[in-house]
Amino acid sequence: MKQKIILSFLLQLAILPACFAQQSNEAAVGYHLPDVMRTQSGKVINTVAGWEKTRRPEITALFEKNVQGKTPVKNIPLRYVPLSVSRNALNGTATRKQVRVYFSGDDKYYMDILLYLPNSKNKPVPMFLGLNFGGNQSVNADTGILISERWVKYAPEPAYKNHFATAASRGTQSNDWCVEKIIAAGYGLATVYYGDLQPDSANSVNAGVAPLFYRKGQKEPAADEWGAIGVWAWCLSRALDYMETDKDIDSKRVTVMGHSRLGKTALWAGAQDKRFALVISNNSGEGGAAITRRKYGETIAVMNKAFPHWFCGNFKKYNDKEDELPVDFHELIALIAPRPVYIASASEDQWADPLGEYLSGWYATPVYALYGLKGLNTPVPPDINQPVGDGTIGYHIRKGVHAITPYDWDQYIRFANRFFSK
Repeated sequence: MKQKIILSFLLQLAILPACFAQQSNEAAVGYHLPDVMRTQSGKVINTVAGWEKTRRPEITALFEKNVQGKTPVKNIPLRYVPLSVSRNALNGTATRKQVRVYFSGDDKYYMDILLYLPNSKNKPVPMFLGLNFGGNQSVNADTGILISERWVKYAPEPAYKNHFATAASRGTQSNDWCVEKIIAAGYGLATVYYGDLQPDSANSVNAGVAPLFYRKGQKEPAADEWGAIGVWAWCLSRALDYMETDKDIDSKRVTVMGHSRLGKTALWAGAQDKRFALVISNNSGEGGAAITRRKYGETIAVMNKAFPHWFCGNFKKYNDKEDELPVDFHELIALIAPRPVYIASASEDQWADPLGEYLSGWYATPVYALYGLKGLNTPVPPDINQPVGDGTIGYHIRKGVHAITPYDWDQYIRFANRFFSK
């Protein structure tokens, strides 16, 4: 079975040029990818053991050195402080919890987790976990949610004043989260404001948690140490640490998800932390799901110049030199195997390279085949609003712009149901 899947994959590589020709809105794009199944020494990997013991650690190390940077291994003692609990939230359909997680004894470093759990289901429940852009109060109009006191990058008035949230920010991003839809489907939702861990601005690293990990005399991360994406991914794992202590949550069935730069973050968190049972990338683009060697839409140079704090210092060596990067982002998807992964694009989001996002799942398929699992069937992406998700890799391209919508959530819930309904 595994051999048939891999043979089918190799045969279909021949139709890739035709696939590209069909992309009438794109210039011709040619590239040569690193072989996910071949080590840097040239050895071909054809077993699960070879993948897990040799190739997977090699790819992980390459991403750590050249892209996201290494995540510190120092253990930080976590302290969980309940802030509030309401058993009658969302018109009685949900329990709302708010928990502060302290990372230091002086209370300087912390993050706030907002959780909604369905009251209609027996506990423990499966969860969706993701970072949000505007503070926890932005995900729903529920007046019981504490308003974030952290600086916010994109802060239109009157919801934000001088980059800090006001009461008018409540529910301003509710369309991104569809809390009631998630609860009605029997899932819980947990979210953290990404600015709790590091502000999303250049030269912001010392305003986040990174100094907790510095060596004596160190003033900033080294060139191969984490950028903001790594910090935010670390936050997601710490939220999962908390969920392992909450008896209302099934911590073995937690889906990590994210949109745009936080989709990049979710992929890196899922690649590093095997405790996440399912991983979702929504419009993550360059530095996320999209294949960088296509050089279509956003590029490494454009991203690093606009957002120099996202990735490690070494990543800047590859500005306008994508072909010299020793990895590409189909390998980031492959690091998630054998766990399910879902990649989503939007038709008007060409900056994120929808075809490149799809192809990353296609080129990761041979690794899933090692485990006897189905990935994507073809290098030709589906039509708009025609999701494919009968394997362990799911995908859709939705009509519309760079966003996360109720349509996206319908696909994520349906995909999760396949793996978590038993």
